[in-house]
Amino acid sequence: MLRRMPLEESFFALSPDRVLEAVESAGFETSGHCFALNALENRVFDVRLDEEDADRHLVAKFYRPGRWSREAILEEHAMLHALEAAEIPVCVPLQFDDGETLRNTAGIHWALWPRTGGRSPDEFRDDELGVLGRLLARIHDTAESLSLTHRLTLDADTVPLRALSALEDGNFLPPSCADRYRKIVEEVVEVYCERAEGVPLQPIHGDCHAGNLLRDGERWFFLDFDDLVIGPAVQDVWMLLPGRDAEAARQRSVLVEAYRSFRSFDERWFDLIEPLRAFRYIFYAGWIARRWSDPCFHDAFPHFGSEDYWVGETRDLEEQLELILGRQSPLQNDRGEVVRADDEDDQLTNADFFWDL
Repeated sequence: MLRRMPLEESFFALSPDRVLEAVESAGFETSGHCFALNALENRVFDVRLDEEDADRHLVAKFYRPGRWSREAILEEHAMLHALEAAEIPVCVPLQFDDGETLRNTAGIHWALWPRTGGRSPDEFRDDELGVLGRLLARIHDTAESLSLTHRLTLDADTVPLRALSALEDGNFLPPSCADRYRKIVEEVVEVYCERAEGVPLQPIHGDCHAGNLLRDGERWFFLDFDDLVIGPAVQDVWMLLPGRDAEAARQRSVLVEAYRSFRSFDERWFDLIEPLRAFRYIFYAGWIARRWSDPCFHDAFPHFGSEDYWVGETRDLEEQLELILGRQSPLQNDRGEVVRADDEDDQLTNADFFWDL
C-alpha cells in the first residue's frame, strides 16, 4: 500500500513496486514486470502477469489527484461500456471482483485496462476515412444518449479563460508579453463565441488525434477517453485531421460525408476549427502552468516560462488570430505543412497540434 504522504507527493512518487502492490491487491498475480508508459497527465504502467499468463499484460492507470472527481471518472467508464455494448471498438476498463471499475489507494483513483495491440496510422485512405467517419458518428450518437453531468464543457470559460487565469495567477507571463497575450486571448474568445452561437454541444472524445487511434488488422480502436468533454462535434473531426491544406480539407469532407450516414453535420461548424485550434494553443500553456509543481513537467518542457518561450507563444497566437479573421493565409511547404510567414524554415509539426494530456 502507498505510504502516507501528501497526496500530490504520493502521486509523483508512484513507483513500479507500488503499482505492482496495487495490482496484486486486486487479485492479480504479477511477474514483477512493470514498465512506465509515456504519459504526463496521469501515470500509466504496463504490467505483465505471472508465468501462467506470461503473454497477458494489463495497463494500470493512476489518475492525477484533483483533476477528475470519482463521479467524472465513472462517467468516462460508463461511456466506454456503452460504446462496447454498441459494438464500437474501444478499450474498456476491467471490472474488479466487486463489479466496480475504479479503486482508490491512498487518495489516488486507479483502474486496470487490457492492453490493446495495433499501430497508430500515419495517413488515411479515403475508404478508411469512411469507416472512421461512421464510427465517430456512432460514438457521438451513443454518447449523446447518456446523461453526463460531471464532465467539463469545452467552451470559452473552461478552456482559454481558465488557462489565462492559471498563467496570470501564477505570474508566468512576463511583463513584455502579458498585455498582448491577454488581448489576443480575449479576441479569440470573442470570435469563438460569435461563431459557436447555436452550435449544439454533446459528449465527445475531446482529444481525438491519430495517436489515440489504433489499427489492428481491419479493425480500428478509439483509445483514451480521459479528456471526454461536452463540446461541438467538429472538435473530434479537426483533431483527427488537423491539417490546413486543401488535402486535409478534402479529407475532412470525406469523413463528414460518411459521418452523415448516422448523424447530421452542418458545414458551418467547420468555421470553429481555427478558433478551436487557438483554444488548444492557450490551453496547452495553461496546462503546463497548472502542472508546474510536477517534476516531470520541468524535464518535458525545459524552456517553458522563458522570455523566448512567451515571445514565440504570443507571436503564434497573434498569427493564428490573423488567420481566423481572414487577414492571413497559412503558408505551406511541399509536404503541406504550415510554416510561419517570416521564417519558412521554422515549421509547425504534429507536436504543435497534438498534446498527450
